[in-house]
This record gives sequence, C-alpha cells and structure tokens, in this order.
Amino acid sequence: MRRFGARLAMLAVGLAVATLYLGVAAVLVRLLAFAVDGPRDVATTVVTVGVVTVLVGYLSYRFGTTRTLAELDATELDREQAPGLFRRLDDLCAAMAVDQPRVLVAELGVPNAFTLGGGRRGVVVVDRSLFRLLDRDEFETILAHELAHLAGYDSLLKTLAYSAVQTAAGVAFVVVLPVVIVLVGFARGFAWARGRPLGRVDNPFVRVRRRLLDAIGVVLFVLTLVLFAHSRRREFVADDRAARVTGKPLALASALRRLEAANDRWLLSPLTVRGTDDHPLTRWLATHPSTEDRVERLVDRAERQRSAVAATPRR
Repeated sequence: MRRFGARLAMLAVGLAVATLYLGVAAVLVRLLAFAVDGPRDVATTVVTVGVVTVLVGYLSYRFGTTRTLAELDATELDREQAPGLFRRLDDLCAAMAVDQPRVLVAELGVPNAFTLGGGRRGVVVVDRSLFRLLDRDEFETILAHELAHLAGYDSLLKTLAYSAVQTAAGVAFVVVLPVVIVLVGFARGFAWARGRPLGRVDNPFVRVRRRLLDAIGVVLFVLTLVLFAHSRRREFVADDRAARVTGKPLALASALRRLEAANDRWLLSPLTVRGTDDHPLTRWLATHPSTEDRVERLVDRAERQRSAVAATPRR
C-alpha cells in the first residue's frame, strides 16, 4: 500500500511538472499570437524582419569596414608614389566600369590582398610584400581580381547573407522554443512518473527533443554551406573577369601559385580562407576554392584563348 502511495505521489508530481512547463509554453505561444495576430500581421512581421535584417547587415558592413580600416596600420598610395600602378588601375577601372578605389599598403604579416567597401567607395588593401613577390602582369591580375569583387559588391552581399542566416537562426529559436519547453516538461514529468526523476530512463520525449534540435541544426548548417559555396563561386567569377579584362589568365595563375608558395611558409593560403587538406568537409567549409582548382580553370582558359587565336584565319 505504501509503495502504491509513493507511486501515486510520483505520478502526481510528474503531472504537475509537465503541466507547469506546458503553462510556460502556453504563455509564450500567447505572446507570439499577440504579437502576430492574423495573416496581415504575419505578412507585416515577415516584411519587418526582412527590413531589419537588411538594415542590420548593412550597418555591420559599414561599421565593420570602418573598424577594419581604423585597425590597419596602412599607408595610402598616391599617383606620385606609384604612377605606373595607377595607370594600370585607371585602365582596369575603365574596363570594369568601377570607380577607382583607394589603394592602401599594409604590413599584413602574410602576402595577401583584399577589398573593403563597394564599387563606388572601395578600398584595395595589399601587403607590402606583393610588390616584391609579383611581377607587373601578376600584380595587375591581382588588382583586377580585387576590382571584380568591388564591382560585384561581394563584401556587402556576403555580409547581408550572413545576417540573413543569423536572423533565420533567431526566428527558428523563437518559434521552436515553446515546443522545446513542452518536450522538456513532458520528459521530466515522464521521469517523475517512472519514479526516477534524477536517473536515466528510456524517455521518448527526450528523443523527440533531440531530433527536433538536430533537424534545426542541420538546416542552419546547410544554409551555411550554401553561403560558403556562393563565396567560392564568387572567387571563380572574380578570377574569370580578371582574366578576361587583362587577357592574362596565366599571369593570374602564376600569381596565385607564387602567393601560395609564399604563404605556405606562414601555413596560410593565398587570398583565401580555406583548409589545408582535401577532405570533402574541409572543402565545403572553405570560403575560397583551392588554388589548384583556380589555377586549373585559368590554364584551361588560356588554352582556349590560344586555340581561338590559332583558328582565326589570317588576312
């Protein structure tokens, strides 16, 4: 009789715990329903979230650019210091329909170059060692590659995309939170009802909660992979445009090889953020394609150019 009473008490506690968590979840759902009341409010909320996401992403992009420039120990080049460089830069900007960016020379610690800003307010930052490592044609193709990023507003689009993924993660958390609270409450109530509130039991609610959270994690991970894939594709696009505008795909390939060889001494990669092995997951999580893939595309492009010239009838 005493054991039956104890079991009944544990069952009552389990029901109370589950009811408490269910009540908390109901309050959260009510708050969400109060914030979004009807289809019109849903549409308004979606638009508002979208606008806020874009605004936050743009502000992050603007302030991030300003902060990066402030933190760089860089010197701005002018025409008197590098007239040859600016003549090539003038030609490239005219060919690529992009406003001339500021050119900053910095001690980055590794041979590298990158862009900040967009097509009309762009900045190209180069490590001082590039002037020593690269010949004139190679340096020109690297400049063209960076200008292609400016022309495509790649930095801005990447920032907005990351902001969108962060917003999606936040929305998913808000929407799923009541369900998770209910599952946690039922799991603890089930454990109390089984008489083992502090022990491990075969709890179906725990399994459902884990699968739900795992599913959300997988979705966000896939979205991140999509962003990285887009970033790698934009690198190929910048390579292609630089090779097309300069007509020197082999010079760009040579520049990438030189930078990779130089950066290997620092255990880093040229103009890239990527892994150092060929594991598929490492490649998927890289924001830049491997140098080998980029060089192979550029060499194929040069061969096609030679074939086209050879096939052109002479007059």
